[in-house]
Amino acid sequence: MNIVLKLAGLAGAGITATALVAAPATASPAHRHEAHRAAPVFVQTDNSAGNTIVAYDRTDTGSLVQTGSYPTGGRGGALAGAVVDKTASQGSLTYDRSAGLLYAINAGSNTITTFAVHGDRLTHRQILSSGGDFPVSIAAHGNLVYVLNARDGGSIQGYVQVFGVLIRVPAWHRGLGLDPQQTPEFTSTPGQVAFTPDGRKLVVTTKNGSNSVDVFRLGPAGPSAAPTVTSLPGTVPFAVTFDAAGHLALAEAGPNAVATFSIDEAGNLTQLDSALTGQAATCWIVSVDGKLYLSNAGSGSVSGYTVDQSGALSPLGNTHTDGGTVDAAASSDGHNLYVQTGAAGNVDAFRIEAGGALTALGSVTVPGAVGGEGIVAL
Repeated sequence: MNIVLKLAGLAGAGITATALVAAPATASPAHRHEAHRAAPVFVQTDNSAGNTIVAYDRTDTGSLVQTGSYPTGGRGGALAGAVVDKTASQGSLTYDRSAGLLYAINAGSNTITTFAVHGDRLTHRQILSSGGDFPVSIAAHGNLVYVLNARDGGSIQGYVQVFGVLIRVPAWHRGLGLDPQQTPEFTSTPGQVAFTPDGRKLVVTTKNGSNSVDVFRLGPAGPSAAPTVTSLPGTVPFAVTFDAAGHLALAEAGPNAVATFSIDEAGNLTQLDSALTGQAATCWIVSVDGKLYLSNAGSGSVSGYTVDQSGALSPLGNTHTDGGTVDAAASSDGHNLYVQTGAAGNVDAFRIEAGGALTALGSVTVPGAVGGEGIVAL
């Protein structure tokens, strides 16, 4: 903690956090007298008229019931060419379990918002600059938080979290050097920032911007000056997760595939296995209990795989969803999968069976969330 406090002091004039009083929120009158459930689901609308986090409780069967709505104080945004996936990214809404904080990106305002989480209720804490243009993804590990900005060639910006307050550290900013004029924008901008499980490295996917996975090593002075770059020509690397063995699992939108990799100490990736989904626009990926689920925006489906300790993949088949399948989140108990579908702004709920098959539990329409991305399941 001493190191964290010293870093916070060094940030000095770089502190850009604006503390806010609780923002207006709505909740059903009947629910005000109910005990908060321990495992809510939060969904981001990414609405350009005003970004909002909509809260849901999970019922005993795993279906969703809306309980509240919380404005972020910022605006959503849309990358040129995007239809059902306005930010064309994964991780635009992130839960920091150790701090009890929810982090949301406001792509149209170049800001991020923090909320304190109290069961299924949120308390507005801060709005901060994203340190760049059009933030699309945010990741947390320990006392560190990094945001990925998509435009102006792409960049990452780091923050330190001290007693529930985020402080931007200007020295923890790195440009990605992508071509800001490359088109179409929604496939040419970076897709996700994520920590490795040990928190020692930061992973960035560049999609068609450079068809690479960039890995920054992290130290007391922040990210390495330049990333270790693994070039994956034609794959359009979109989103990542990590399996139980710590292997990186990558959704590749080019061949519509999933691939697993080991990462060495220097940040180089070595492929372990790959498999074609046979679907269209395979872009998002989530890991739960030895299984991977990939969202296929062009097919309206989710593709499932088991992954063993060596990173080998075995297919579980495809499951139909509503149109425009995008971001997804698994409940922390591993019982349910919740999938955003951007065509109508729905969230489709599924029960994860013992063997990994998905059973549909119904769908809810999130107000003002057509094309929205960002979902967290506790």
